[in-house]
Amino acid sequence: MTGLRLKTLLAISASAMILAACGSAEVASPGEGDFGGGTGGGGGGPTPPPPGTPAADCPSGFANVGLVAGNTLRVCQLPQQILGALTVPLRAGTIYSISGRTEVGTDRGIDPASPTPGSTQGILTIEPGVRIFASGGSDYLIVNRGSQIFAEGTATQPIVFTSRQDVEGTTTETSQGQWGGLVLAGRAPQANCQLTAPVTCTGTVEGTSAFYGGNTPADNSGRVRYVQIKYSGFEISAGNELQGLTMAGVGSGTTIEFVQVHNSSDDGIEIFGGNVNLRRIVITGADDDGLDTDTGWRGGAQFGIVTQRPPNATSRSAGFEFSSAPASTPLASRYVSQPKIANFTIVGRNSPTDAHTVAHFDTGTDATIINSVFTSPAGSLAGCMAINDADTATSGVTFNSVFMSCPLSYRPANVALSSAAFTAGTNNTAAGTSTLTAPASGTSISNQILTFINGANETAITPANAPAVYPFFTATTYIGAVQNASDTWWQGWTCGLTSGATC
Repeated sequence: MTGLRLKTLLAISASAMILAACGSAEVASPGEGDFGGGTGGGGGGPTPPPPGTPAADCPSGFANVGLVAGNTLRVCQLPQQILGALTVPLRAGTIYSISGRTEVGTDRGIDPASPTPGSTQGILTIEPGVRIFASGGSDYLIVNRGSQIFAEGTATQPIVFTSRQDVEGTTTETSQGQWGGLVLAGRAPQANCQLTAPVTCTGTVEGTSAFYGGNTPADNSGRVRYVQIKYSGFEISAGNELQGLTMAGVGSGTTIEFVQVHNSSDDGIEIFGGNVNLRRIVITGADDDGLDTDTGWRGGAQFGIVTQRPPNATSRSAGFEFSSAPASTPLASRYVSQPKIANFTIVGRNSPTDAHTVAHFDTGTDATIINSVFTSPAGSLAGCMAINDADTATSGVTFNSVFMSCPLSYRPANVALSSAAFTAGTNNTAAGTSTLTAPASGTSISNQILTFINGANETAITPANAPAVYPFFTATTYIGAVQNASDTWWQGWTCGLTSGATC
């Protein structure tokens, strides 16, 4: 997605009608009853069933909606409105589902000291190793303002959000767009908010009717760690899409780290405003942008692997696509985005046109990019970088210790703005030769070879002092996401990056 595209969805029923009109077979009606037998809720945890045998019932608070995966797993459905505390426990023979718009809490408004009258907080805790699936594009999980999610897996037991098709074993390397995704809405500032009294926030999260924003930069929406989000993203209407992970007005008190988004039909991760920070991010096979930011995100992200799927003919998709207020708004009055990026490796598309870029900087963006690698395959017509807006170039996009290796360094339509900003930095390489390598047992996702481990040319670049740029960052002696073959932070909890770890 490009530009400022926040749409208000009038009702979930309306979205279902739109999807039906488009002939989608993915829309799920409330309940997943087509799995077969099973009625009502269940009790606590009985004796675990033998391997390959479904659990006999569901935990209290979950609906028993039958069996899936060749009748080997009991499906326990989350309530569509989670009020108070709910824990999703890891149980043998059990998998969990969501159906329709599944909400954690109700919107509690702008001010944490004065919640909206009648609103209720929800706190959703998901145990390591739990799998949760959805069946269609209108199925998604949203954590409303003032509520929290604690989805904390481990390196050996990640939490997995995925599609029913994946659970049934019918997905392929190119599967995508099979359910909505995960949405977090918070009370941190964003470009559509008036932050002087009276504070007003009118932004609605793309793909939903949920409000976001406020004046609490350190707002805490919980923790998401060691999580996979697979085969998500869905177009509700033209220009109004759900992503893999959407964060809107999410504050810096929130923890987002060790998260993989795989094969989203739209963006991998999109951030609307807020001050949230990210660390150890993997985005594979996004059909649109890898990391997309909008409406004034002022946070940082360090250590990220982004590799894109082959392009469609008309998209201007990028590994990064950063924007904020529209160009028609005077620069001095904009709440501009101020993204800070360190130690990312982006492997761009093998594009047949120059419509694509590895990193694209659009309106209202004052970005700082350090210690990163942008590359694309030989023969690709995608430029490594493009600054598309004169005001963005003027506001001071900064590059330090960035190594680019693409057949075209800059998108042809934006050479002047792009080259001026890039060459103004220090320790930058505009037209290097990539020596990135794949893992020893390397594989590919959507025909894109996953080369992201530094080689000699990347190692030769002197890194910038990351903590001096942004206190959230940690110091490194290297650029890029992965220093060498011994640097294995991405292993174990991800899928598809090595053979035998398929998605």
